[in-house]
Amino acid sequence: MAGLRFFVLLIAPLLILGCGPTEDLRVFYGNAFGTTYVVKCYSDLDSAELQNEVNRLVDQVNASISTYDPQSIISRINQGDTGVVADLYFKEVLSLSREVNKATFGFFDPTVGAIGNALGFGPQRFSNIPSDHVLDSLCQFVGLDLVSIRPKSGVVEKHDGVYLDFNAIGKGYGIDVIGRHLENIGITDYLVEVGGEIRAKGQNKDKNKPWIIGIESPELTQEGRSIDKVLAIQNQSLASSGNYRKFRLDTVSGRKFVHTINPLSCRAEQNAITSASVWASTCAEADAYATAIMAMGLERVQDLIQERPELIVYYTYHDAQNQPKWYASPNLLAQFR
Repeated sequence: MAGLRFFVLLIAPLLILGCGPTEDLRVFYGNAFGTTYVVKCYSDLDSAELQNEVNRLVDQVNASISTYDPQSIISRINQGDTGVVADLYFKEVLSLSREVNKATFGFFDPTVGAIGNALGFGPQRFSNIPSDHVLDSLCQFVGLDLVSIRPKSGVVEKHDGVYLDFNAIGKGYGIDVIGRHLENIGITDYLVEVGGEIRAKGQNKDKNKPWIIGIESPELTQEGRSIDKVLAIQNQSLASSGNYRKFRLDTVSGRKFVHTINPLSCRAEQNAITSASVWASTCAEADAYATAIMAMGLERVQDLIQERPELIVYYTYHDAQNQPKWYASPNLLAQFR
């Protein structure tokens, strides 16, 4: 999901010579979910061993919910295979999607895939922008009630024409899978960042302080990208969404189509919100809520915040005079540096 990026700042270098704690800072990098990852954790395990485990988990998640893998569970379902059995990953993501769909008044819905594909945001790229008539006709294939899992067999059922796309929650979920594994093997202080989304536990033990991150500004400067806010993160996950980089322009009409699709209107046009970030206990939740906020616009996002005060939200928007503004939850303001 394109959007804001979070940058890990002020990380101490690797401890060396064995004169420090038994658990040294391990840092390793790789590719995951169509982007790159970095894992920083304190452990006495070898970095290469840890990285192999992370790569194995990435492959397992991709084999379940990646639409870019033609042999994955979700791809086979989208291709019309009626005998596909859901694994644990697929079941968890679909269940959480239903929860967030209900909590966001329907603005988060992974069945918008047919519309995203038609607009050229899916695995296949199309040069032509579809007409409003075509988009309207695809609305009949949007709705999580069109997808189910048989209780006994675990076989996934969906209506013909429905295209499931977990990209708006899948990366966050994959980060959670990695984080849960690190915790299961006894690692209590770590930070996992994949494509700008983060899950952090414990702290930077070298400094005895929480991990420090920077939030990228959606407003480009002459120097390019810039850091908008800096804050600490501890035992939280962060994810973001933004429409300021990933969009398509209709060269005939001049209309701008963004990658965040409104499931209620079946449209993908920019509203006043330019980016959204959400802090949550899991990265999958943060990922899904950030996407929903981008789709619902200014009026409905305040409805969401009022109904779910436990959500920590930061979003940027343009006011009636097209001036850049931002909003942050009260319990977040104190963290800004």
